[in-house]
Parts: sequence; C-alpha cells; structure tokens
Amino acid sequence: MRIRNHQWRTGVFLLFLVTLTFTVVPAGWAENSAVVPVARTNANWILRHESINQQVRQGHIDLIYVGDSIVEHFNHQGKEVWDHYYAGRNALNLGIGGDRTEHVLWRLDHGNIDGITPKLAIVMIGQNNGGHNTGEEIGEGVTAVVQKLRAKLPATKILLLGIFQRRERPTPERAVLAQANEIAAKLADGKNIFYKDINYLFVRPDGSIPKSLMPDFEHPSPLGHRLWAEAIEREVSDLMGDKPLAPMSQGRIH
Repeated sequence: MRIRNHQWRTGVFLLFLVTLTFTVVPAGWAENSAVVPVARTNANWILRHESINQQVRQGHIDLIYVGDSIVEHFNHQGKEVWDHYYAGRNALNLGIGGDRTEHVLWRLDHGNIDGITPKLAIVMIGQNNGGHNTGEEIGEGVTAVVQKLRAKLPATKILLLGIFQRRERPTPERAVLAQANEIAAKLADGKNIFYKDINYLFVRPDGSIPKSLMPDFEHPSPLGHRLWAEAIEREVSDLMGDKPLAPMSQGRIH
C-alpha cells in the first residue's frame, strides 16, 4: 500500500510539473523564451504567487502593479511611497523578484488577475530578461504581457513603463534593454495603452547611476521610489479618473 501511495504521489507531482510548463506558443514566437509562459518552481516564488492569488480573491482592486523585484520592492524600500500614492487607490503589488516576462505571462494565466477589473495596470517588466534574450525578444515579451492584459482585462487601462537600466556604468546589456524599450514604446495607442520611460530620473548625462537613487544600481532607494511615483502621478491620476495626490514631504524620505 505504501508503494502504491508513493507511486500515486509521484505521478501527481509529475503531472503538476507538466501542467506548470505546458503552453501553446503563438506561431513565430517558438524560438523566443521571453514569450513562452512558464512557472518557476522555487518555494519562495510559489508562496509569493499564491499570496497574490489570495489577495486577488478578496477582490476590490482598482490598480495593479505588474513586474519583478523592482516592483515588489514597493513592499520594502518603497513602502512609505506605496502607502502614500497607491494604498488608498486599492492597489495590489504583483511584483515577484527574479521574474522575467515569461514568468509574468504564466502568472497572468494562473490566478493573478482572475475575477478582478482594475481601472489601471502599471507594468514594469523585462529587466531580468537582459541576460537571456535580445532586445527584440524582450520587446516581444513585453508586448505579450501587454496583449494578455488587454485580452483578460479589456476595461483596464495600461500604463507601460520603460524598463529601468541597471549597473553603475553603461554596459552592452543597457543597449539591449534600450532596444526593448523602443519596441515597447510603439505599443502606446493613446486610448488603452500608454507608455512612459522615466530612466532620465536615474541615469545621469554621463551614463552613470547615482547610488543615492539606486544603491545596488538596479533597485530604487526610498528616495528613488518617491521620484518614480511623483514622475508618473499625473498619468496615474488621469487613467484612474481621480485627483492627483500631493507630493510627499521631501523631508520624510532621504
């Protein structure tokens, strides 16, 4: 009996793994990993994904923030900024550290947006694809994320943000991410999809990124989060249909 139970559990687990990774790939995208939905299997990722799904099931969500660790860090370094600009707007943070476009695509099909109709989806994804895909491939991955949001949430406006640059000084990867942003920018239609690149906040004219705004030259500091939120507040307000929030007191964040 123990052997049979073990065999049964093993079979179920294998079936689960197959379910996680199986997908139908659109024609022409078969060679691009950035557009093939796939789950990650580490325990922390699964817990975070399920936690998001639990919050989604509670409903009453008017704004979603889709992305990787850069977005997830609004729960940490950017918590004060989040509380000021987004908590009162019934916002939900859909960021998971380490995610690439393909992981977000899988999450959007597995509970992260089920049963909700937010007014606005803010999207910042693709940086982690930098070491895995070309700029064109990343652009296609971002396109796939936006298209999936449009298909599943047709009443939701989308504010697509340009992928943040990283590393203290210019690198070949930065050029890849810049190319991806050029492709993503073309998605804006001025009706349902809007695009804004705020890399100018973080990248100096000489190409360097100041440590005060990105301590690890990748994730914004508390001050960086404030500047980020302030830079897009007009668009967020317009798309949410509410009044712009007053800027945070500059003395509160250093």
